[in-house]
Amino acid sequence: MTVPSSAHPLARIARATGIVMSLFVLSRALGLVREMIIGARFGAGAELDAYLAAFRLPDLLFTLVAGGALASAFIPTFGERLAHGRTDAAWDLAAKVATLLLVSLSLLALAAALLARPLVAHVIAPGFEPEQQRLTVRLLRWMLVSTVMFGLSGLVMGILQSFQHFLLPALAPVVYNLAIILAAWWLAPVWGVQGLVVGVVAGAASHLLVQVPGLRRVGARGRPALSLADPGVREVLRLMGPRVLGLAVVQLNFLVNVLLASHLAPGSISALNYAWLLMLLPQGVLAQSVATAAFPTFARQAALGERTAMRATLKSILALLLAVTVPAALLLFALREPLVILLFRRGAFDATAVALTAYALAFFAPGLVGHAVVEIAARAFYALKDTLTPVLVGVAAMTLNIVLSLLLIRPLAHGGLALANSLATLIEMVVLLVLLRKRLVTGSAKSG
Repeated sequence: MTVPSSAHPLARIARATGIVMSLFVLSRALGLVREMIIGARFGAGAELDAYLAAFRLPDLLFTLVAGGALASAFIPTFGERLAHGRTDAAWDLAAKVATLLLVSLSLLALAAALLARPLVAHVIAPGFEPEQQRLTVRLLRWMLVSTVMFGLSGLVMGILQSFQHFLLPALAPVVYNLAIILAAWWLAPVWGVQGLVVGVVAGAASHLLVQVPGLRRVGARGRPALSLADPGVREVLRLMGPRVLGLAVVQLNFLVNVLLASHLAPGSISALNYAWLLMLLPQGVLAQSVATAAFPTFARQAALGERTAMRATLKSILALLLAVTVPAALLLFALREPLVILLFRRGAFDATAVALTAYALAFFAPGLVGHAVVEIAARAFYALKDTLTPVLVGVAAMTLNIVLSLLLIRPLAHGGLALANSLATLIEMVVLLVLLRKRLVTGSAKSG
């Protein structure tokens, strides 16, 4: 489904949000079912800790090269060409970015596979026992295949969203979760945690393929070409630079959490993951769906110089978001243990796993508001082609996160890692909103 570009900005965002949110709800529900099945199969123990640790490096490569960094740089650049009627130039840019993406991700995945053993032993999970490290290496090498497919899928998603086409991009996470659910249900009992990796790779392929028909609908064209001299490609890379730095710091924080938690009791990494996903349920349904729907509108308003309209759009979105996320955070905190018991207490997910997960969720819950608002505020900066400001703030926040993690892990164990994340994100939220208000009121057009 495509949202008409001629509609009023708030009406356009509302329609797009409805599409995205409905499928986000379905995706998050399936994600929850996925974790419930995985929890029943593996509980919160060493095998699942290895699977989650193995996820970190492929996720790092995808995020830095093709995840939020690419989207934040590509959509405004591609969308600007569309907004000014330069359709052929827009498709030429897309083809060249796709070629560069495929080559770079393939080389990085190959290098990571070759260096997997020392990376796991000395960087990702030095606290694991040798057998657990060997399992992590095997899982990591297989999951690197998904990185390349996710990279191309992320680019396709950005193209479709630039055309206000949100249905297939929002459907992609649904089929991804379905693939892992089927693998956890049918393959995990036979192949163990390796069965989950099969689901991840199959899910990544489905994530890409389900969006391909949308390219035909929007008239995709252009020939693959590797060109770093093209001005559009260079602009995308320039805008990506600061964002890559910011995401690198975020991913570094995740790696530090795994590294620190690998020295704690078995199941600590799994418990943090379960609690993190529970916090992300309302954040994904509310903040990510709104941010995804609003970003192309922000980019269009910024490209046309409509700062006053953009400020009004942003104000309305933030007011709604705060009215929903504050009560949601309070409910997550108050009902953390019954919620974990209701959703996960079955099979291998025993009372110890419940206690570990509920403990982490108590410290993650306050950060829900911060994570939600940061999603929106960052998109507004990216639409202004200012990728530097949110990155600098994010780097400072994640540096604070790591420092707080080192300070709080001793008295609070894995709960200290969750609390450090919440405190740093809330501070990041406040700083971003102050700077964004100044930017939109003064109308300055700083780019980074």
